[in-house]
Amino acid sequence: MSTILHATDAAELLGLVPSLAGFTPRQSLILLPFRGRRTHGALRVDLPDPDVDPDEFADAAIELVDRIGGVDALALVVYTDEEPLSTPDGPLLPQLALAESLLDAADDAALRIVEALCVTPGGWGDYRDDEPELHPLDGIPTAPAVPGVGDVSGDQLAGAALPPSDLAETERVGRALADLCTVLQRERRGAWVPGPEENPQALAAAVMLDDVPAFAEAVLESPDDLPPFTCAALLWCLNRPVFRDAIIVQWATDAAFGTRALAAQLAFADAGSTVPDDVGEVFLGRGARPDPDRLGCALSVARRAAACAPRAARPGALVAAAWLAWALGRSSHAAEYLRQALEIDPQHSMASLLRTVLAAAMLPEWTLRRA
Repeated sequence: MSTILHATDAAELLGLVPSLAGFTPRQSLILLPFRGRRTHGALRVDLPDPDVDPDEFADAAIELVDRIGGVDALALVVYTDEEPLSTPDGPLLPQLALAESLLDAADDAALRIVEALCVTPGGWGDYRDDEPELHPLDGIPTAPAVPGVGDVSGDQLAGAALPPSDLAETERVGRALADLCTVLQRERRGAWVPGPEENPQALAAAVMLDDVPAFAEAVLESPDDLPPFTCAALLWCLNRPVFRDAIIVQWATDAAFGTRALAAQLAFADAGSTVPDDVGEVFLGRGARPDPDRLGCALSVARRAAACAPRAARPGALVAAAWLAWALGRSSHAAEYLRQALEIDPQHSMASLLRTVLAAAMLPEWTLRRA
């Protein structure tokens, strides 16, 4: 069932933005694409650095809106920590040059402007007012509740923090990972018979990895409950690109597709065989829209694994969490997970690639299509 939100003026529109975005933006440009009189969600972009050309930034932002298709109008809202400048003619709103560039770019794209607003710590104003006026923030209605959308009072990074974990849990996972690695290394040497000195739980975890797609599917059943050896097995996979990429594709599709993806990854690693196009398309955010509940469940698993992992073993889980957050349209969260991964391993290739994707404001095509 669709939830209809009505706004009759600029203040009411500002009151709807947190519900549309899922958070209360900060230091952000929010773009609300319209088809006729209806908007279909919100796009958020970080405000540009002072040395960024506002015209180039505006062109890229409007191009992002154009990719949605069928859009004929646009509302834009700048959220900034800057205060307006006082002038004899009234307040001068921050980011005025950016707003003018956006209005010009929208006009060039034949997009009707619904609103062009600026929210500052001291009040909000309209960039298109001939006589600028600062309106009080308490005149903005409270964001309405929307089914399926939780607390929207936090900013775009709210909810990105990893779930809580203590040192004892991290040590248990670390020991489990060490025991599992010992078993797997001995298995690879061949002609090895497990002895009484082997940890039975490590042996059981190694057996789980005999069927990685089944294992990847099983961890989705209880995303908030990862026993130490299950977590260790998942960390072992996510820190190895062949298995990490196949698991990510599986979480975005299903077990059968994940099995194909793993076979393709192994063939590529062994013989340089070409990965099928449909597998690669998933990585790029193209093709059928994934089940958002399944992606959300997978994201919970990756976040839990990262929270419980010893620091050196976290990057793989953090990168998986970043891709899953990106796939859900949560680029701000993805950027935070990548920041943490690159802080641990500055040379991590997948993290660097995803950071480039985010810097280019690339979104999965499925997030730009109406459900």
